[in-house]
Amino acid sequence: MRKVEVNTSTQYDILIGKGLLTQVGKEMASRISPCKVALITDDKVDSLFSATVAHSLTHAGFDLCKFVFPRGEGSKHIGTLSDILEFLAENEMTRQDIIVAMGGGVVGDMAGFAAAVYQRGIDFVQIPTTFLAAVDSSVGGKTAIDLKAGKNMAGAFYQPKLVLCDTNALQTLPEEVFADGIAETLKYGIIGNEDLFNRVASLDFTQDLEEIIEICVSMKRDIVMRDEFDNGERQLLNLGHTLGHSIEKLSGFTISHGHGVAIGLNLIANAAEAKGFAESGLAERIRKALTKNGLPVKAEFSAQQIAHGTLMDKKRRGGAISFIFPEKIGQCRIEKIPVEEVEQLVAEAMKSR
Repeated sequence: MRKVEVNTSTQYDILIGKGLLTQVGKEMASRISPCKVALITDDKVDSLFSATVAHSLTHAGFDLCKFVFPRGEGSKHIGTLSDILEFLAENEMTRQDIIVAMGGGVVGDMAGFAAAVYQRGIDFVQIPTTFLAAVDSSVGGKTAIDLKAGKNMAGAFYQPKLVLCDTNALQTLPEEVFADGIAETLKYGIIGNEDLFNRVASLDFTQDLEEIIEICVSMKRDIVMRDEFDNGERQLLNLGHTLGHSIEKLSGFTISHGHGVAIGLNLIANAAEAKGFAESGLAERIRKALTKNGLPVKAEFSAQQIAHGTLMDKKRRGGAISFIFPEKIGQCRIEKIPVEEVEQLVAEAMKSR
């Protein structure tokens, strides 16, 4: 088992290894006095893992209740959040109790946001069961729901008390769902680790998932510890996300987060070369890494549609949006682009592909 220690506004451990779902109760009990646990998950993950985790928790002395909602981004809205909060109240959860979020990024976001606002904050634990959640969204304390205007428009910075990542759970993922996490892993390589990028680009990494996850969450840990509330350096973690989020929303979320990020990575790499920010050939190198891993690099939306979708981005400050541009593998820069120039930027990116 690997352990990554995080020291932000909350100190917590990220545990990575095989068979950790059977150890959830033991690991929690060594850090948290046995109490009432609200296990929050989606219907797919519930059918796969809830019995194992429930047995582990009750065996360790925790009193368990469970809330299950329909899988997918379509559930990530205020109605589901309201249902979770009412469930917590009906089960008389107190600030001495704890929420366990078991699932992918949607479950982690929903349960984490509920933990942040229920009784002004109760503890929660993340159990990521997708590759994307393992390498990225379960760590760092961003929680959110979607609004009609856009993705992740309401939320809170709220750190977990513990993250438990059982790599055996990742073996159950369909290829396209696993690929969502590959997009985020390539993102980390582009931001600051050329060796990681090369390993993932060459497909030489699936036997080393514990190490790959440790590298990604350690990189995120270091950035978040320096900029927990996303005012500067942490914005680098949004590489590919501003355009990717717009594409997700335009598709009605039929394009998944990881696939949207992949398209966003390709477009922003094209834009970086067109603007002279990136070394020659960088966009092609990134595009090859994405396609080799079964990820898309284009979407059938216009530059105008994609640009319009960025206007509600959280990195917008007044009349400008901060975009993350890759300069070379392992190095990126943050540039403010006036909102009236975003459509031209997207059009240049689409022309270059």
